Amino acid sequence: MRPQDILLPTDAGLCCKPGGFHIDPVRAVERAVITHGHSDHARAGHGAVLATQETLDIMRLRYGENFAGSTQAIRYGEEIRFGDVTVKFHPAGHVLGSAQIAVTCKDTCIVVSGDYKDAADPTCAPFELVPCDVFITEATFGLPVFRHGDASDEVKKLLASVALFPERAHLVGAYSLGKAQRVIALLRQAGYDAPIYLHGALEKITHYYQSRGITLGELRPVKGVKKAALAGTITLAPPSATSDLWTRRFPDPVTAFASGWMRVRARARQRGVELPLVISDHADWDGLTSTIAATGAGEIWVTHGQEDALVHWCRSKGLKARPLDLVGYGDEEESETPIPDEAEA
Repeated sequence: MRPQDILLPTDAGLCCKPGGFHIDPVRAVERAVITHGHSDHARAGHGAVLATQETLDIMRLRYGENFAGSTQAIRYGEEIRFGDVTVKFHPAGHVLGSAQIAVTCKDTCIVVSGDYKDAADPTCAPFELVPCDVFITEATFGLPVFRHGDASDEVKKLLASVALFPERAHLVGAYSLGKAQRVIALLRQAGYDAPIYLHGALEKITHYYQSRGITLGELRPVKGVKKAALAGTITLAPPSATSDLWTRRFPDPVTAFASGWMRVRARARQRGVELPLVISDHADWDGLTSTIAATGAGEIWVTHGQEDALVHWCRSKGLKARPLDLVGYGDEEESETPIPDEAEA
């Protein structure tokens, strides 16, 4: 069966006509299959939603109990059939509950990766390689300049700065779902056992991670803490908060930003970031290309990101490749605005 007869891009997103569902639709549809809980992939208003339990819980936290007409949880490795189509979820290594979705019809298997990374992350299940005929890959960091290195080395830079400037507070901009929790876990792995402070917008999802057994140590709300008491401490906040009036409550703050985009120093300068931390929840160039090669897929579809460079690389390796040109997906760290009820601290 031709891949385009199984999945095709539409205005609402990637549509599986023989199965009667969309994957990560950008507008309300009757049946949605969701890869993970980031707001550019997981939207409210669908008739029915199929996702991992963690993704459903995160959507409920962000959008309320009635975010969809009905929901169904699926475990990693579990198969569900929609007519002639079988759907199976596999870990994507992106954030808690994130999944790749293997869509099989007749004798053709297409894997929709969603967002993924192949680097170690103590806060979510590790990426699982899934052999397939067609691999749909993201390309957020789909340029050779993006080689992210070891995230633990970036955390060592943060801790070195804390030791060097004990009179200053350190503010780390980190996306509220996935990045913030990973940075905390990496700090703990590095031996940092002091309380870590949280902006109010990070509290709800971070406490959810803890409820799922992710060990993050002692966390405190920064709201109400006296300015002098924050000297020598680390506070995590949404990236947008680290450049507004909110920072005045901290003593001479060192502003950091944990993002794969910090590989580009001009981005750090534009944002006024004093301490860039190259920590990404997406695969870098080497991760993307090695994953594509390892899937054994003969055809690659590239979406949301630097599509052209990755398509060119695929074709140079003799693979059939095309950009999907899906709209509505972006980098969460760049576009994040607080979800209602994720109030400022």
